[in-house]
Amino acid sequence: MSALLTSLITLSAQPAGAAVGCRIDYTVNDWGGGFTATVRINNLGDPVTGWSLRFSFAGNQQVNTPGWNANWTQSGQQVTATNLGWNGTLATGGSTEIGFNGTYSGSNAAPASFSLNNTTCTGTTDPDPDPDPDPDPGNRVDNPYVGAGVYVNPDWSAKARAETGGSRIANQPTGVWMDRIAAITGTTGARGLAAHLDEAVRQAAGQPLVFQVVIYNLPGRDCAALASNGELGPTELNRYKTEYIDPIASILARPAYANLRIVTVIEIDSLPNLVTNVSPRETATPQCDTMKANGNYVNGVGYALAKLGAVPNVYNYVDAGHHGWIGWDDNFNASVQLMCQAANASGAAPGNVQGFIANTANYSALKEAFFTADTVVGGKPLREVAGGWVDWNRYVDELGFAQAFRQQADSQCFDSNIGMLIDTSRNGWGGPDRPTAASTSTDPATFMEESRIDRRIHLGNWCNQSGAGLGERPKAAPEPGIDAYVWIKPPGESDGSSSAIDNDEGKGFDRMCDPTYTGNPRNNDNMSGALGNAPISGHWFSAQFQELMRNAYPPL
Repeated sequence: MSALLTSLITLSAQPAGAAVGCRIDYTVNDWGGGFTATVRINNLGDPVTGWSLRFSFAGNQQVNTPGWNANWTQSGQQVTATNLGWNGTLATGGSTEIGFNGTYSGSNAAPASFSLNNTTCTGTTDPDPDPDPDPDPGNRVDNPYVGAGVYVNPDWSAKARAETGGSRIANQPTGVWMDRIAAITGTTGARGLAAHLDEAVRQAAGQPLVFQVVIYNLPGRDCAALASNGELGPTELNRYKTEYIDPIASILARPAYANLRIVTVIEIDSLPNLVTNVSPRETATPQCDTMKANGNYVNGVGYALAKLGAVPNVYNYVDAGHHGWIGWDDNFNASVQLMCQAANASGAAPGNVQGFIANTANYSALKEAFFTADTVVGGKPLREVAGGWVDWNRYVDELGFAQAFRQQADSQCFDSNIGMLIDTSRNGWGGPDRPTAASTSTDPATFMEESRIDRRIHLGNWCNQSGAGLGERPKAAPEPGIDAYVWIKPPGESDGSSSAIDNDEGKGFDRMCDPTYTGNPRNNDNMSGALGNAPISGHWFSAQFQELMRNAYPPL
């Protein structure tokens, strides 16, 4: 059941002589006793700076705060929403989308009128309302992976074939990483973006083919991990736009590539860092505090979504971290809200987002076969065992997390048909240490240790993990809500060097890649679990590649 009210609004709090006017689209998804309301403010006149939206419910309806993309309050039946710092200015023709979840008893009628900046307004219904339009639907399909092949990167494939036994997986599709400006035109041993796309057209041979490219070069990139720091400083947003995103968008838009399904993975680790690694949290870093304060992650992601999403055959998937990072209550909804913010920044709209990706370049198990967060051992659910492997997390694996994240995103500002990707390139955890049955121990800590598929020392460990194996092979539509299992991180490419190595790629030395490191608050002061003798991130790591094949699950 849905209801829509659209109004034309005149704003009084504007300079004399300004031509002002707005349309408000109010849409409700009602599931009986509860509902999600989406409110789009469309500016039809001169630019607006600062807004306060007010309306009154006609029945017994209640806004469940905090809502998203606005400061929401309710007194009796009157509801007020005021802008946040990032969406207070509306350009001519611009819009912003806000919303909330609510409850009700009796009827759930739409508000009869709205006021904006203390001006009451009424209007007529929009004859073609679309509260979350796809900015340029082009020829997009619901799931780009269904009925399509996926690009095999010849550069990675050649390295895999050169390894003993590597021919068994050398034909698997992997992501193409644009991790610096030079990668666009090509670097030593790696062809440029246009050359990859030309090869993708050849591989397609007139049939649908997905080309996966990683957009990964934000200013102040990866503020909590030195190993993947990038070439752009924290304030160099303009270079990111003009020297990086604009050239990539221009190449992707060439007519020669119009029949490819181009999947972009947008800025790994960036937005999750602004949730978990900022003050006043113990896990904060000064670099992440800087990026939250200057807004360049949010605005950079928004710009990328807008520019790339304007190409009709591009499908944008935003990085959503993984369950061992975002799965706790104080991180989960906050992450979706931040992604709504980015999806409305710098000219973007939520329709520019086709989905999200979990576990990119990480190691979290796809499915924990022998327990859930609610499994009771020793008289209490495992999630309530302080300091245990689950430790109050709602999720224990990536499949459950990804499906729940999709539902949460749908309940806020994103389309209901968004999909999820899960990177399974290194989360198999096969080999002799893989448990084959649930532990029989009645001690919760022992039970978790003996039962878990994920064999990392701690969920916060992310660099070249010892004992890891290849995971599920790339596959389209493997589970409800999951567009595909993908290998975005090419197996065999290092996460970071195990000791300091001089390089011209802007990549630092992170102690989390040092096998002797005893940890920090982000991994609860545990050993890093990293392999030794590793090269800098993105470079070939033969020893790891061999271990990944040995520990593959399903086995090779």
